Amino acid sequence: MEKPSGAELLARVITAEPVAAKLRAIHARKWPVAFSHVTEAAQPFLAAALAQEVGQTLWILCPTVRSQELFYESLLNWRPGALFLPEAEFAAVENILPDPEIAAERLALLSRVSRQAGPHVIVATRASLDQSAPQPSALEAGAIRIKHGSRTTMESLLHSLGRAGYERVAQVTTRGQFAVRGGILDLYSWQAQLPVRAEFFDDEVESLREFDLDTQTSVRNLQSIDVLLSGVEDQAGRVREYIAQDHLRVAIEPAENDDSQLSISEGSIGAEAEPEDYSGAFHDAEVGEFAPSDFMVAEAKRGQFAVRLAEWKATGAKIVIYFQTEGEIERFREIMGHPGAAVDGHRLSSMPEDRQSQTAVTEPLDGVELAEGTLPRGFCFPAAGLVILSAAELFGRATTHGRRRLQRGDKLARNRAQIDFSELTEGDLVVHLEHGVGRFVQLMKVPAAAGGMQEVLTLEFAGEARLYVPLEQAYLVSRYVGVGKKSPPLSSLADVKWARAKKNAAASIFDYAGKMLAVQAERETQLGYAFGPDTKWQSEFEHSFPFRETLDQLKAIDATKQDMEQTRSMDRLICGDVGFGKTEVAIRAGFKAVMDGKQVAVLTPTTVLAQQHFETFRQRMLDYPVRIEMLSRFRSPAEQKKILKLLRDGGVDIVIGTHRLISGDVRFKNLGLVVIDEEQRFGVLHKEKFKELFKLVDVLTL
Repeated sequence: MEKPSGAELLARVITAEPVAAKLRAIHARKWPVAFSHVTEAAQPFLAAALAQEVGQTLWILCPTVRSQELFYESLLNWRPGALFLPEAEFAAVENILPDPEIAAERLALLSRVSRQAGPHVIVATRASLDQSAPQPSALEAGAIRIKHGSRTTMESLLHSLGRAGYERVAQVTTRGQFAVRGGILDLYSWQAQLPVRAEFFDDEVESLREFDLDTQTSVRNLQSIDVLLSGVEDQAGRVREYIAQDHLRVAIEPAENDDSQLSISEGSIGAEAEPEDYSGAFHDAEVGEFAPSDFMVAEAKRGQFAVRLAEWKATGAKIVIYFQTEGEIERFREIMGHPGAAVDGHRLSSMPEDRQSQTAVTEPLDGVELAEGTLPRGFCFPAAGLVILSAAELFGRATTHGRRRLQRGDKLARNRAQIDFSELTEGDLVVHLEHGVGRFVQLMKVPAAAGGMQEVLTLEFAGEARLYVPLEQAYLVSRYVGVGKKSPPLSSLADVKWARAKKNAAASIFDYAGKMLAVQAERETQLGYAFGPDTKWQSEFEHSFPFRETLDQLKAIDATKQDMEQTRSMDRLICGDVGFGKTEVAIRAGFKAVMDGKQVAVLTPTTVLAQQHFETFRQRMLDYPVRIEMLSRFRSPAEQKKILKLLRDGGVDIVIGTHRLISGDVRFKNLGLVVIDEEQRFGVLHKEKFKELFKLVDVLTL
């Protein structure tokens, strides 16, 4: 079935009289305009409809960070270009620095709002409006735009970057740096998600492209870039200063004395003396209650849902169901095509066999549109004859959030180029495995010993000595990667300094390996805790999993539990692509540990991933007496203090969090299992801390 048009769905709402009347009041600027009785799930949809019709920049103000995240995730279904303003982070814990990505996101959004007319849709929190930010005038005056094909001298640009405090380095590694190699300028602006490589031909900007920091390879071409030269350190302003006179503020669940022009609430907004008006109400879509496996195994439940669909269709309602993946859509079609479904109150099993399959497929889903999207709950709007449903409710589980943070990684994976020596330019520093640091000169053809011509890399070393490396030996050459302002001196082909440097580096590697071996030897020789065999609750818990396990998944689960039952501390790595069920392995291991009276710590690299795991663990263990808590910036200082005390006293069974979990004030009463998700995204210092803290604890790495 075709994916529904977001504009088509929004148009049904805009033309419905209760909403149309409010829109007329907005166009007449009769403030405030309130939308009452809008269920939480429908609020992002209504906001998208308002944005489409009003045509002005909207600042959508949510009461909390968590509600902001959820609102934004749902809003993307109908307003893909919406912007997210994260709250500023503060270093509340010693030695834990605020996330530089959040600072860059804030700068990028504020710069975009101040420099581009819009209209924009910005999702923020009410508290963020009073947080410090650069003054709009300073940010606007301190930015320059570089366009592809424009004429500007590299010298003047480098002079501007130097005056603005940008650091010139050999290779860009972080924001606020730039590097020059011949006619190529690498630049990492303060607000940019990725660094940019500008290639000059004389005084013309011949190309602009983003590149990846790790591989130094191009990601995508750009037509223009904005570079912040000043205003970054200025925090004399407030975020609310970016709200222009023609911008509209939309308060979600407004406070008592809120002065926003528009407001949306589940309850009633307005004078108490006024009669309640439910004509424009958005209601929860009542599809019944579904446990995780009900929809797949309980024919009666599916029958009730089919009857509910038939009732909605009888009223002429437009029905759309949102699923998180295409696989869910296919699975749903398969389930609804089962002969046990019911239509119009009749059991399909009572129909002739030749009609059962056809009726199940065509009638329950006839006129129902299936779409991909993240939606926690469904809703309906009777005034427009619209029913929006969420597959998460039908499958009895919480939606998986975090799409906002994952989009960037997906984009890089799709566009990342392969390393190619043709990308090296004259003057680039390289390292030859046998001869040391040299300078790339060119790729050229020279006569071959056997006759004919062969391609070689020409490298220059100290004393203008040149080395010609055949392409079949190019694996010996790699790009030089270093930090600091100074470039290393070129190695000499006539001395042993490079050989000595390699020897010292090898010795350092052996020292580091020795430390790792010492830790591993301690884990091998000292006895850890041996968990007992599976309990009855463990079996019940595993059978409640709403999906069918793959063979590899079952193998990983069995191997993990066998490791846990040994006296030697577990150190198991589970590898698998996104969506292949690694989290379920961790959930079952965590449940087994809790059933044996042990505490579990789950470490994640990001706050959003911690929240996602928190929801998943809590949803899976909802029917069992397991206390699950989370330590992240989504928790207030008071809440964190309470959780830390419960951890020390043994009142928390499973705690999920970021590197906050390895802070000095975190103490466990009886830690038995540590789960590290996306281990490759933690830094070296964090990994060393893991080994020090969890020497004799079972460790499961995903």
